[in-house]
Amino acid sequence: MTYTNLNFSRIDSAKFFRTLNKRVNDYFKENNISRTGNWKLHLKTIVMFSLYLTPYFLMLTLDLPGWLQLLFTIVMGVGMAGVGMNVMHDANHGSYSSKKWINKIMGGSMYILAGNVYNWQVQHNVLHHTYTNIQGHDEDLEAGRILRFSQHSKWHRFHKFQHYYSIFLYGLLTFNWVLTTDFFQTKRYLKRKLSYGEFPNPFKQWSILVITKIIYISLWIVIPILFFNIVWWKILIGFFIMHYVAGLILSVVFQLAHVVGETDIMMPDESGTMKNTWAIHQLFTTTNFDTKNKIINWYTGGLNHQVEHHIFPNICHIHYNNIAEILKSTTKEFNLPYKEYGTTRQAIIAHFRHLKEMGIKPAITA
Repeated sequence: MTYTNLNFSRIDSAKFFRTLNKRVNDYFKENNISRTGNWKLHLKTIVMFSLYLTPYFLMLTLDLPGWLQLLFTIVMGVGMAGVGMNVMHDANHGSYSSKKWINKIMGGSMYILAGNVYNWQVQHNVLHHTYTNIQGHDEDLEAGRILRFSQHSKWHRFHKFQHYYSIFLYGLLTFNWVLTTDFFQTKRYLKRKLSYGEFPNPFKQWSILVITKIIYISLWIVIPILFFNIVWWKILIGFFIMHYVAGLILSVVFQLAHVVGETDIMMPDESGTMKNTWAIHQLFTTTNFDTKNKIINWYTGGLNHQVEHHIFPNICHIHYNNIAEILKSTTKEFNLPYKEYGTTRQAIIAHFRHLKEMGIKPAITA
């Protein structure tokens, strides 16, 4: 990553965001509803946690056939991703509830997903939402050397195969949280003194990180092996399958919002300034997909409504369908882009087509 001071343009002569913000605020005021979650989100929370945890307790207490244990680990992966997208994500944006303590508790679900709240808030809320698709600032564009998401990244010969092998790597997302990612991020973010809110005490952050990792490994691996009648290799295989399913779902959903042909991946000018204001920048770097699909809307926690989410990250996802019409009409009025794919299939094809294009050796320019 290349870190330099970066600023967004402050010139919005047409007053797009001021107009949009007023219209969205009027929507909530006129309908007398809160911008945070309601019973629909609370019910979904129960469903997602049930998908994630119920199979785990059933496997620990019942003598189940192998095929059912395998099915349960897949269901747990689906539930794990569901908790991440619907509960943890909104809570750590402060949009799950109007009460801070509830957001903190629900945001803490990150720990049972094998992650760390501090790291996630810095990477997602600070770096990704502030510097969306800006090379050298948005860490979501970084995948070491093994994947090339941007034309600004260095090309390697093996990238020409990345549209084939990437799908196998995507499933390792949360598994890497368990093993290495959080340790590297904590070291990097503390060194750069990054935080979402108050900067944490370094000793406290390291202590939380180590203790929560020990508890996590104990709950999911050590205790089942030592105290329940399950063969150790079945525990490890089930653990990996659960994480692979969750990681695959989360990675693909995230990529469809920003790493597709429709979205721009940008660099600041020589002075470190972006050409657009922050809100308008989000419109060029973000895309929606399959927003008419009720199942996709429900399960992804509105992450298919990324345009709405990026401009209003503090609004709960249950409201995105309604404010989408406001946003869409306002962008049209101001002659600004509103990018979306009609189906999930179209978005997936666009993502892998983009990977294929980024895998082609760049032409040498004079």
